[in-house]
Amino acid sequence: MKADIHPAYRDVVFEDVTSDFKILTRSTMATKETTKWEDGNEYPLVKVEISSSSHPFYTGKHKVIDTSGRIDKFQKRYAR
Repeated sequence: MKADIHPAYRDVVFEDVTSDFKILTRSTMATKETTKWEDGNEYPLVKVEISSSSHPFYTGKHKVIDTSGRIDKFQKRYAR
């Protein structure tokens, strides 16, 4: 591999903001926010709107999640 062309691969916490679910994994996502994990260490934090704990396919529940008015924008655009 060439040196200095790859993004930093590090431990990152992903947080589902709709269900307060967090998971520690590895990623190259860049973020300025940090959070303290269960082991006492501080890790970069990436906030996501949908994860396996809130997605209808995995939960079996159908929820309409309107993030930043996407449904309204769609209805305005295709209104007849």
